[in-house]
Amino acid sequence: MGVAGDDDRLGFDENRNVLTETLGRLVPQSVARRALSVDVETDRASYAPGDDIAFRVTFENRLPLPVVVETPDRRLWGWTVDGELEASDESRFDDPTRETPGSFAFRGGERRVVSRTWHGRVRRVNEGESNRWVDLDPGRHELGVFLAYEGGARATTTFEVRG
Repeated sequence: MGVAGDDDRLGFDENRNVLTETLGRLVPQSVARRALSVDVETDRASYAPGDDIAFRVTFENRLPLPVVVETPDRRLWGWTVDGELEASDESRFDDPTRETPGSFAFRGGERRVVSRTWHGRVRRVNEGESNRWVDLDPGRHELGVFLAYEGGARATTTFEVRG
């Protein structure tokens, strides 16, 4: 898809810490989910059409104790451009028989940073035609990130594509 690190579905080092996971599971999901915050920033405010757009996502456990956050499927977090998941207008549907829940653990006060580079193009899916990637239209656009559970933390930033 043109995004670096696609081979790492979490986007950050997934070293397991059994103690963190064990203690983190003692925290109720309602508390653990509210403990996590997310932030996003791009490397610049303005880009030419088709420029690579580097962005950095920061996840933080605001509690001083470990938490384990569960998600309804394998997706733990995601990103959007102008509301389109991973910069694609492809309709997506979830098949609950194929998905398995996911989870990730944070130590008390832990911050994790994920860096991605997106190729600055959006995928257009046309029925009966081949799919194509097109440059974003000139103007302001919104890059958003979210934690993939109902009510999960969200963050957005804007950037401009010069005409």
